[in-house]
Amino acid sequence: MAGFSKGSLAALVALVVGALCLLLETTMPWLVKFPEALVVPATDWVGAAMTWLLQLIKPIARGFSALMAYPMEATNLILGSSPWILVIAVVTAIGWMLGGVSMALMAVVGLGFVLASGYWAESMNTLSLVAVSVPLALIVGGGIGVLANEYPRFRKPVQAMLDIMQTVPTFAYLTPLLVLFGFGPVVGLIASAIYAAPPMARNVLLGLERIEPEIKEAAIMAGGTRLQQLFQVEIPSAATQILVGVNQCLMAALSMVIIAAVIGGFDDIGWEVLLTMRKAQFGPALMAGLVIVVFAVIIDRMSGTLAQDNRKRYDARVAWGILVVGVIASAVTWNSLPNPSEYSAFDGAVDAVDAGLSAFTTANWQWLAAVKNNVLYFGLLPLRIGLDQAVLPFTWGFQWTAQWSMGLFAVGAVAGLILGLRGQVTWGIMTLIFVGMLETGITNLPWPFVLVGVAALGWVASGRGLAVLSVGLLLTILLSGLWDRAMLSLYLSGAAVFACAIVGGGIGLLCAVSPMAWRITRPICDMLQTIPLFVFLIPVLMVFQIGEFSAFLAIIAYAIVPMIRYSRHGLTETPDEMIEAAIASGATTWQILRDVRAPYAAPTILLGLNQTILYAFAMLVIAALIGTTGLGQLIYLALGQADVGLGISAGAAMAILALIADRMVQGFAEERRKVLGL
Repeated sequence: MAGFSKGSLAALVALVVGALCLLLETTMPWLVKFPEALVVPATDWVGAAMTWLLQLIKPIARGFSALMAYPMEATNLILGSSPWILVIAVVTAIGWMLGGVSMALMAVVGLGFVLASGYWAESMNTLSLVAVSVPLALIVGGGIGVLANEYPRFRKPVQAMLDIMQTVPTFAYLTPLLVLFGFGPVVGLIASAIYAAPPMARNVLLGLERIEPEIKEAAIMAGGTRLQQLFQVEIPSAATQILVGVNQCLMAALSMVIIAAVIGGFDDIGWEVLLTMRKAQFGPALMAGLVIVVFAVIIDRMSGTLAQDNRKRYDARVAWGILVVGVIASAVTWNSLPNPSEYSAFDGAVDAVDAGLSAFTTANWQWLAAVKNNVLYFGLLPLRIGLDQAVLPFTWGFQWTAQWSMGLFAVGAVAGLILGLRGQVTWGIMTLIFVGMLETGITNLPWPFVLVGVAALGWVASGRGLAVLSVGLLLTILLSGLWDRAMLSLYLSGAAVFACAIVGGGIGLLCAVSPMAWRITRPICDMLQTIPLFVFLIPVLMVFQIGEFSAFLAIIAYAIVPMIRYSRHGLTETPDEMIEAAIASGATTWQILRDVRAPYAAPTILLGLNQTILYAFAMLVIAALIGTTGLGQLIYLALGQADVGLGISAGAAMAILALIADRMVQGFAEERRKVLGL
């Protein structure tokens, strides 16, 4: 048959298995609902094993925790007791050295905002956590990167470990840390260091791998020892990439401050955000969130400047002058400065936000509820439980019947046949599969169909190895009894990723054809990428309250940026000779975009989709605080109950879903690169 390919065969197998499951559903209900008798108590086993292991190493962990308390307390004391004038002067001087007037001004304005907000003391506590956790993460991450570079046989295991660390939800490993180190600031510090270490390790390894062979050979010819080669030649040569790792490490540590506050809560800005959110004090929550955003922007801009090869050098005498002025002003005003916590320049604005929000929601509750309910009833709910259960008289105005199902399948069959006759056999079969999934719902899909479908996708994306790995990993979720929760997580993250692909891809396309649109969109994307995860929850909670729709919006807001950036980048990086050839052949702007730019950009866009998927899974656990019911909720419950087995099992299940999606998208991107000869 014309157009019948590897993808067509895989889709056909999945379609046949899905059709058989639907036909046999009434006589063999176990095809849809996995038999409880076959579920193994994996969570209990993991809990027992981890409890034994944690109890074994707890004395060492508690000793390390006591040791880390000293630098934490010392940093708290230094930052907390230093006059705010001196702290602002130091940061401004650093800003001048790194970026001149603009960055120095950013430091003054940003820290001035923090001071005026009344959260100065809490901010210094947060800064002390970052100041101690980042060096720890740099040492551990840098050591792992160097180790993987020096011993190639460890490279693959190290990369696999880093993949796992970056796909396992942060809340999942907070539970064992809580058992090991107890409750308090130090456990938050350690959690931040663990979360921030992988970006450093990856960038150190990447930088050392990219060093030119000639540089390494020159170091060897000079007679240096291996340590001399590494520390005097290779690491300085990889400095730019390593400094990128430092930037990512700083941002990762800062993004953990609110999450760390859950288990290590003390009087820091993360705890303030959590406390005000729990009390539904959205004005103060927004103000505390903005303080974190200010710190994120300052740290990101300053550390990002270090990684620039052509960074401009600024007169150090100006920086020393700023420091001297700061020291003198601090000495003169030492006893006359009021307590920074007494500053409250924005109290009126905070109260106005709360009052304005209440007035807005009261006046517009009808259309806000309409937006929320329409998305839920006509979008999310059918995806979750299928049209046959979601279409009801009080939602859609009529009752779904078997005749409607038959009509839907008939329309799908006609569309699939038309696509097949046009040579697009794979898409024709996939159309029927999509129709079946829409009628049934993601959470009600028969588990054999899911396993076979994932195996088929893995086989098409990257061969038999990925197919076997994916099925094996999914079987662990199925046998552990977490399948239903995993499908709930897959449904919500999948819906958010689809929305990001459509909206983000559209914005990326607009930015590719309109430089003005990109100039407007770029700073928004920069801001969204510096905002810690928890802060995304505040605005959606303010308007739409707790619920699945709020979680859906928060995931989209966090995960959409990679799709915008990669789509725009891919569409604007098409080689000039390809564009010139298309213009010479008489192609229109739309034809060039559709037939030249889009195919060439496909690998880059797929990488953006990959990042969006990982971002969505990362945010899914945070969104459990405001209304999700999948694995994220289990992880959060396990943290509250200190249930190590449940936390690790649910976290591992979430990581498995993210890992499979990551490998598949990378496989499709690699296949497209080969087709394009890249």
